[in-house]
Amino acid sequence: MAFRNGNTGNGTGAANSHNAKPHNATPHGPASGAAHTASAPIIETEDLWRIYRLGDLEIPALRGINLTIGQGEYLALKGRSGSGKTTLLNCLGGLDKPNKGRIRVFGEEIANWNESKLTKWRRHQVGFIFQSLGLLPALSAYENVELMLRMIGMRPADRHKRTMECLEMVGIGKWADHRPYEMSGGQQQRVAVARALANHPGLILADEPTGELDSKTGREMLKLFQTIVREQNVTMLMATHDSLVDEYVDQVLHLRDGKVVTAAEFNAELDVEPAEAAQT
Repeated sequence: MAFRNGNTGNGTGAANSHNAKPHNATPHGPASGAAHTASAPIIETEDLWRIYRLGDLEIPALRGINLTIGQGEYLALKGRSGSGKTTLLNCLGGLDKPNKGRIRVFGEEIANWNESKLTKWRRHQVGFIFQSLGLLPALSAYENVELMLRMIGMRPADRHKRTMECLEMVGIGKWADHRPYEMSGGQQQRVAVARALANHPGLILADEPTGELDSKTGREMLKLFQTIVREQNVTMLMATHDSLVDEYVDQVLHLRDGKVVTAAEFNAELDVEPAEAAQT
């Protein structure tokens, strides 16, 4: 994965080129296995800006993001609250539109697509794991996953087979008939993962998928994501605050004030904050 930072002014300056590997790459932990070699780009952004307007006030959430992410990469997106992590995920998944810049996913320019085209594209190409999970409480685990396949028009026999495949894949086949409120937080998270996998996505976007889990369950989920990426050859981009991810992902992207920064720049800011707090 490579990135290039745009200028922070009005977005019109030339981008500065960087290679993410020496700055942001996180070495694999003991459980992570061999490094994965990425192939063709799945995600490419050019000078991506997202500015929210509140009256006359402009609030830039993304400031000239330039990314290239390859197939089969498992990446974490880190940054403090308000750094632009969720906004970036939403733009890449077609849930939000940038004010400026280009987005190519699977080689398709999606930034200017209408909502109808985006909806159809998301159903067939992208898997989402939301921070709130978004499971329907009145439906069983099986029904929550199968609903995604109904929406893409899969035949009943194929729906059943694929739904059970996904539930078994995440180790929750025995709980297929249970509703979310009858499950633990970790089990609900696994249902959300199974649902994200149902449409055979090439890309999975996850927003704080371990945020509500204890460390043991969080490690189990991160290992599961790693296995899915390797075995299914999907690309996964995960926004997170979880320090455990460094042991499992291929690389960590750091966001600060809507820009991708190096690990050294990101950590320098963290070092300054305790020093400032001690002086007050």
